[in-house]
Amino acid sequence: MKIRHLKSKEEILAYLGSHKEDMQQYEQRVQEIAQAVKARGDEAIFEFNRRFDGAEINHDNFLVSEEEIDEAYEVVDDDYVFSLRKAIDNIDFFHGKQLRNSWMEPDERGNVLGQLFRPLERVGIYVPGGTAAYPSSVLMNAIPAQVAGVQEIAMVSPPGADGKMNPYTLVAAAELGLTEIYKMGGAQAVFALAWGTDTVRKVDLISGPGNIYVTLAKKMVYGDVNIDMLAGPSEILIVADSNADPAYLAADMMSQAEHDVLARSILVTDSEALMDEVEKELEKQLPTLSRRNIIEKSLADYGAMILVNDINDACRVANLVAPEHLELMVEKPFEMLSKIHNAGAIFMGSNTPEPVGDYLAGPNHILPTGGTARFYSPVTVDTFMKASSIIYYSREGLEEDADDIIKLAEVEGLTAHANSLRVRKER
Repeated sequence: MKIRHLKSKEEILAYLGSHKEDMQQYEQRVQEIAQAVKARGDEAIFEFNRRFDGAEINHDNFLVSEEEIDEAYEVVDDDYVFSLRKAIDNIDFFHGKQLRNSWMEPDERGNVLGQLFRPLERVGIYVPGGTAAYPSSVLMNAIPAQVAGVQEIAMVSPPGADGKMNPYTLVAAAELGLTEIYKMGGAQAVFALAWGTDTVRKVDLISGPGNIYVTLAKKMVYGDVNIDMLAGPSEILIVADSNADPAYLAADMMSQAEHDVLARSILVTDSEALMDEVEKELEKQLPTLSRRNIIEKSLADYGAMILVNDINDACRVANLVAPEHLELMVEKPFEMLSKIHNAGAIFMGSNTPEPVGDYLAGPNHILPTGGTARFYSPVTVDTFMKASSIIYYSREGLEEDADDIIKLAEVEGLTAHANSLRVRKER
């Protein structure tokens, strides 16, 4: 398998720019779905379930029942439940460290300033589904919301053609105590959560990854509700020195490439010999993988190997790309960490492949993509919270600051603002 080799900054920038898709063809379809959900609510959802998922969903089986959850437990094996609970413990522990405390601080004049943190009241989580199972997406969405204190979590996921939801996904939801679970996916599910239907009550925030239709729908409803982020195709960038194991590097590149034919897998190294060895490993490992057709197309269209002069240059490339997942497959990864400024999640050393973070370690796997790690963060407990500022002024504090406030208000031409202070000052 031949992957493009890049050296210059111009080549790298051209490669990064080649990933932009023409959204117009998708946007028109999403607009049509939006209009249908607004006009016909539940009935539009049921129609789209038939059309896109081949599932007959109606008011009787729209909401997942307790019997369906019991059936799901009968399908999955005990080892899965054991691993799932281990992941839940780790993810809960990690996100528990993020929880903010409200605070108030008085000064010597008796003024009090502070912040009041409160959870959102009701959120919707989107879990991809249909023919595949994504229980990890249930955990990564619901656990930080629960740690934040969200009381109502509505989960949506597309059903299979038999009208049932994936049992592994259902068990993950049940292990977290989720009970409001609707059989719907795609853009229509986003619109139902954002605007409400006769059955589905609207939420305050929608979180969770999906396909291009889901992403465009989230973009459309932002402002009516909040969203976690606009996620694009998945990506990994691996910084590797000459001591890195080429078998590990090839395996990790393919682990990301199997997500999607649009996924981006990048190796950055100062060793041309290593690049050659990685290509040999790709050829060796690819035939053993079930999603090899997707992997091969992804690597051919969007894979890249970038040769740099030294490892410091590799860090500069990583910061330029701002990848969703960054692996530091070098001898001393912690010494390199200070040079990394833009990345969604950073995986340190040869024993920490990206799937460790996807499933079990604890940090969230819903990460900024497409270079947005330059200014955006992973889903955290903060995603599901809001803050209010607290301001209390004593009489002494107001008298001391009134002239300054009046001056600033008058400079802006807001005389009523100034008057609000002047009235109090004169009394």
